[in-house]
Amino acid sequence: MVRWQPGTSERLQAAALDLFASQGYEQTTAAEIAQSVGLTERTFFRHFSDKREVLFHGQQLLVDAFLAGMAAAPDDATPMELVAAALESAAEFFPDERREHSRLRQTVIDQNPALQERERHKLSVLAATVGEALRARGVTEPAATLAAESGATVFGVAFTQWIAPGETRPITQIERAVLAELRGLAAVGPGPAAGD
Repeated sequence: MVRWQPGTSERLQAAALDLFASQGYEQTTAAEIAQSVGLTERTFFRHFSDKREVLFHGQQLLVDAFLAGMAAAPDDATPMELVAAALESAAEFFPDERREHSRLRQTVIDQNPALQERERHKLSVLAATVGEALRARGVTEPAATLAAESGATVFGVAFTQWIAPGETRPITQIERAVLAELRGLAAVGPGPAAGD
């Protein structure tokens, strides 16, 4: 049995997602995932620390895509322009052919509270990392945190829309629309001050 062939991680991820969707996340073991693609459980654990990580394996690549977009932005970009650049860069991580996979993955996550918590943690880590990058570019507080949290929120809302049944727009188009909506909300004048 060949254990270290190219694409092993991807094969394990695809098999795991199919098994999670068909028989349930809790009911699926790492050994079953490995056996379904002709591998051993030991091989599974060479690639993933546990079965949950099969669903979250690309998280660092997503963070890196956000950071690459910010790094490529002009030096005089505003905090929200940096966030927009990060969103544009990260959109490349979600081509249209990945949509069905993402829909199925989200279905599995939505059925398990622990996985939902892990997904929220992913967005929290993303916001914290973007915030650090903004501060490194000289953006002060609270602007750095507000922009970073806004960027993570825009991504989360856009992603949810992108995987919605019947949705066909590319994620870049959805991200731009959600970001425009956010900017529109921010443009509305402030409400009464506390104590008024």
